[in-house]
Amino acid sequence: MFTGIVEELGTIVGRDELSDAARLTIRGPLVTSDAGFGDSIAVNGVCLTVVECTADEFTVDVMAETLRRSSLDRLGRGSPVNLERAMPAGGRFGGHIVQGHVDGTGTIVAISPSENWTVVRIGIDRALSRYLVEKGSITVDGVSLTVSAVSSPASPAASDGPGEWFEISLIPTTLGETNLGSAAVGAVVNLEVDVIAKYVERLQSTAGTTVPGAAEVK
Repeated sequence: MFTGIVEELGTIVGRDELSDAARLTIRGPLVTSDAGFGDSIAVNGVCLTVVECTADEFTVDVMAETLRRSSLDRLGRGSPVNLERAMPAGGRFGGHIVQGHVDGTGTIVAISPSENWTVVRIGIDRALSRYLVEKGSITVDGVSLTVSAVSSPASPAASDGPGEWFEISLIPTTLGETNLGSAAVGAVVNLEVDVIAKYVERLQSTAGTTVPGAAEVK
């Protein structure tokens, strides 16, 4: 499990195409300082398993399903990526519950800088937008962020993208320490919605059903 607090801005230094997967080598001296074979590292919000590791680089295998559902298929040598090690049991819970299981992608449709922060609007499919609420949590490329605004049926459609959108407000630290600071309009970002919302939806949809040997869900 992760918390969405990016530890390091890494760089992809190698990519090998396999028959049904891709192998990425990523430079990240901080996250590799105590990493080993089999450890989990979130790369732009995607939980991946370390298969090789050196003093300042690690290698991961990304299967076709992950490439299809995330933005990792668009990345190559030189791409900056947000990195976070799995949270230790005794660590600080700085962000929110992040599984590293990307639900889908969104597209940046507008960037509005101001003196002290930057507002980023991201187009999103309805299948994911139903999980978003203003002031709720969202993970964008592995960064735990607060939803500052969400579209409504009366809101203008997101140009050149899905009809629904949400906004996040980025402080200078987030802009400087993550790849969101260099993202431009049209960039595709990984999204993970709040897992609690998904569980609530599932429980509501199965209300009244019973599982053998279990109490009725009400």
